[in-house]
Amino acid sequence: MDLSNRVAIVTGSGRGIGRAIALKLAEAEATVVVNDIDEIVEGVAQEIRSMKQQSHAVIADVSSSPDAARLVESAISNYGRIDILVNNAGINRDQLLVRMSEADWDKVMNVDLKSVFLCTKAVLRPMLKQRWGRIISISSIVGLMGNQGQANYASAKAGIIGFTKSVAKEVASRGITVNAIAPGFIDTEMTQKLSQSQRQELMARIPTGCLGSPNDVASAVCFLASEEARYITGQVLAVDGGMS
Repeated sequence: MDLSNRVAIVTGSGRGIGRAIALKLAEAEATVVVNDIDEIVEGVAQEIRSMKQQSHAVIADVSSSPDAARLVESAISNYGRIDILVNNAGINRDQLLVRMSEADWDKVMNVDLKSVFLCTKAVLRPMLKQRWGRIISISSIVGLMGNQGQANYASAKAGIIGFTKSVAKEVASRGITVNAIAPGFIDTEMTQKLSQSQRQELMARIPTGCLGSPNDVASAVCFLASEEARYITGQVLAVDGGMS
């Protein structure tokens, strides 16, 4: 995919899937603004610059309206435009509903869903003005299927899907596509903490018989961000080895 002359923002890109997305977009020659809540994201920006692509890091909490606005303003002030937004920032606070605290519900909703609203709203005016844009949000198959102990996470990820379909209809006539990706079980720090028996039980539920890699998700993002995906909007692409 050729994304040269495109400017992208990837939230939550300090590690895992977000980092893979940022690096994949840079491989396609996009300028990438990386974001996370701590300094680890500075290393990702340095990796991208070592690939001879422009990049800088913005440490910000995208569930905060001023921070989300600052992130987008930083991209525009440095590079003059914003073409691609990848809403990837997310956390989980798993617990059965009867034991789930209101604080854990609110925290997951704010980071996983409110941040999508704030960042998307912040990029829309410049995208509408230039009549081109790609907004890609990372949902989850849990948002499609549900999962015990994840009522907060599943609700937030399902909310991303409804948000995606609604905003896609609002901006389609202005050359902006809005899509979501629903990853299945991906080989990240979280799944690496599972025991061997837990991993085997998990893989038995996946038709392909293996976990996905962060690069599998990143490749799907890169396609949806490209000109080749210009006629795809309001869709949810499951990257889950057939699990859903």
